[in-house]
Parts: sequence; structure tokens; C-alpha cells
Amino acid sequence: MVDRLDEVDKRIIYHLVRDARNTTAPMVADEVHVSAGTINNRIKQLEADGVIRGYHAHIDYGHAEGRLTNLLVGTASIDERERLTKQIAEVPGVVNVRQLMCGTGNIHVTTVGEDAQELSRVTRDISEMGLEVEDEHLLQHEEYRPYHAFGPAGRRERQSIADFMSLSGGAEVVEVSVAPGAEIDGLSLREANERGLVASDVLVVSVERDESILTPRGDTEIRADDLVTLFARGGVSDGTVAAFSEE
Repeated sequence: MVDRLDEVDKRIIYHLVRDARNTTAPMVADEVHVSAGTINNRIKQLEADGVIRGYHAHIDYGHAEGRLTNLLVGTASIDERERLTKQIAEVPGVVNVRQLMCGTGNIHVTTVGEDAQELSRVTRDISEMGLEVEDEHLLQHEEYRPYHAFGPAGRRERQSIADFMSLSGGAEVVEVSVAPGAEIDGLSLREANERGLVASDVLVVSVERDESILTPRGDTEIRADDLVTLFARGGVSDGTVAAFSEE
């Protein structure tokens, strides 16, 4: 389980769920103001962390030669749920198995068949494995939508802050994306400090650029589309954040 997702991770997930086939790294990168390389790197990390588990086509089986889709609701004992879920998923005709955290009706199975007879055969095979089938329904239609909280609604255009964490004692960790044309764009950290763009009490923790995470030094140049993580014991001021934002 990943404990924390930032704005970049959330927007990637939102768009992949909305339309994985037509979502490109440059499209998401332009929306969250980072590079396409950073998006590709984040996708790989989300896959490695098990957040993104695969990419699946949404099939309407009713339009595929008029096949029928059936939803089975069954109950398995707590110690048998895991085993049954894996076994049922291997039954020909089963396209989805869900395990619920409840006492009864804790396994939902979606099956597909050419006709009612084939659906009955699949139900029988599942019952023989030990699942107590309590109910079943023919599915007419399904709609899938991305999770709205991960989407762009409510986010200000050209907003610089990608993540924010408040720590004890008033300390803050802020992740900001560098907008093209920002005051700090093209400056080294030393130059940014000399011009007062980054307060002396603000520590630049890391700079994420494409597939690399840089360890900041005085001569490290900040570029548009970088993701920069800042730390300050007394909080990161609006003025510092503004230096990373579009003028």
C-alpha cells in the first residue's frame, strides 16, 4: 500500500481510468506542469507499487454476438475466501471476481456466456467449488468513471503546489512544479538564494527531473517542469512558492 500520492500521481490515475488508450505522457505532463519523462517514470513507479495493476478494455458483451453477462452473489467462510476467489477466477466464463469485507454475500462473480444454458454451467461449476450462491442477476449495463477527487476539478490553472504536508512544530514539506517563465526557471539554487527567491530557512530537499531525482547543490539549475521538494521548519512562504509559479 502506498501511504501518500501527490497531485501528479493522482492525475495520472484519473486519466488512465478515464481513457487509458488515448492518454499520453505529454498530455498529462502539460496539465500538471512537469516533463513527459517524469510522467513515464511515475507510471512505472505506480505499477511497481501495485497501485496500477493493469490496463483492461471495457467490453460490452451484449454487443459481442449478443452474449449474456451474469452477476453471482455468494458467500464463503472467512478462511476460504482467498482460496475460492483465486479458483473461481480460473473457471471458463468468469471475467471478474470481487472479494468483499462482509459476512454474507462476500464474493461477487461476473460471468459471460452465449446463452442461459452456458451461464447455468458456469454457475454450477462455481457452486461445486464450495461457494454458496445466494443470488444472481443478468447485467444490462455498466458505467465506469474515474475517481473525481484525483481529477482536475477545483485545481487552479497553473497552480504550482503538487503536494503539501504539515509537520509538527509548524514545519512544512511542499512539492512544487516549476512553471515555464517562473522567476526561478533557469537559475541555480545559489542564484535563487542570492535574489531572495528561496528564503534562507528553506531547504531544497530534491529535484525530480524526467527519470532522475537530483540531490540539490548550489550550482543545481532549476528548470521548467522540474518537481522540487521544499522543507522549512517555520513553513514555506507564499513568496517562495510564487517564485516557482507562472508570472
